[in-house]
Amino acid sequence: MKVVLFCGGLGMRLREYAENVPKPMVPLGYRPIIWHLMKYYAHFGHRDFILCLGHRGDTIKEYFLNYEETVSNDFVLSEGGRKRELLNSDIHDWKITFVETGLNTNIGERLWAVRKHLTGEEMFLANYADGLTDLPLPAQIDDLNERGKLASFLCVKPNLSYHFVSSQNGIVTSFRDIAQSGLRVNGGFFVFRAGIFDYMRPRGTRRRAIPAPHGGE
Repeated sequence: MKVVLFCGGLGMRLREYAENVPKPMVPLGYRPIIWHLMKYYAHFGHRDFILCLGHRGDTIKEYFLNYEETVSNDFVLSEGGRKRELLNSDIHDWKITFVETGLNTNIGERLWAVRKHLTGEEMFLANYADGLTDLPLPAQIDDLNERGKLASFLCVKPNLSYHFVSSQNGIVTSFRDIAQSGLRVNGGFFVFRAGIFDYMRPRGTRRRAIPAPHGGE
């Protein structure tokens, strides 16, 4: 199953990290977030990726074009450093399609822009490319199939310490701890059927593209 990764947003919530580093490229250990996410999908057998590029897409291209396998793989160095023999490999069986989808494009428009790369796919996966999970992915896919629905996404309980406040006529009537409220947020792990495109149109036509759910890029 192909995997669409939305990695073109401005990443405003991580701007303090570095202005020139797109959110999916923020490092976790030796590798960026997007690599760890792709490893997650590859673990379940999904190794055909479509990257929806935008803000600093060049840095994502350069990272994979100059990918150094020795960073996270065992290898043998010989002949004074002139010869390197990899003992295992990370991405040798990955296929990655890089697509420029615009700087100020919303999620729906990015998905519409790569639809031709999904021709013939009955189902596909998608992700915001800025988070990780231990979700058993086959269970999410099976659940969508059993329900016969068009789309599925992971909902997660936010781990935050602030409160929701309700008021009337300028007077506070109640407040609730968000952690105890039972509310869930979009975790960004999607499963789609190809029929999702029947509900989408490019910007400017009668039916508008599906906007990004709150919490996207």
